Amino acid sequence: MDFEEKTLSSKNIYKGNLIDFVVDDVQLPNGETSTRELVKHPGAVAIMAITADEKMIFVKQYRKAVEQVLLEIPAGKIDLTDKSPLETGKRELEEETGFHAESFELETSFYTSPGFANELIYIYVARGLTRVETPLAQDEDEFIELVCLTFDEAWEAYEKHLIYDAKTVYALIAWKLKLATKN
Repeated sequence: MDFEEKTLSSKNIYKGNLIDFVVDDVQLPNGETSTRELVKHPGAVAIMAITADEKMIFVKQYRKAVEQVLLEIPAGKIDLTDKSPLETGKRELEEETGFHAESFELETSFYTSPGFANELIYIYVARGLTRVETPLAQDEDEFIELVCLTFDEAWEAYEKHLIYDAKTVYALIAWKLKLATKN
């Protein structure tokens, strides 16, 4: 069976700084038609920043969409000026944490919510961290605090729902698997 939904028409409802809202009329595989409400996103990059003492750097910030303070791995959207997801990751690490990394390794990438959004997020592991003397400025509307946690401390934060977003939960599980293979 062919599962593709063919776009019959597309209407841009809202163009924002971060996302666009689009409504598509589609033809279903059975020939019927339907409507899809979609969020278009340029993509994002998140960083699992590991310190020399094997802690991970998280950013603590308020998330209006869920009305909650969360601990998350540093992340940000891919800008039009970025040449690659890696370039975005390097910039976001410096902006949000004030660190550079000696090495970056792509851990994975995945769609965050493919039922309605095309956001693809790349997750990198960064090691060999050094403080930047004069780091790039944070976004004007971004208020964050750095938190360095051991795995056990991070897992406790997860159990308390302080770590509660998909990218950071993924990072925590990946960290757990890496620690398990070392033992």
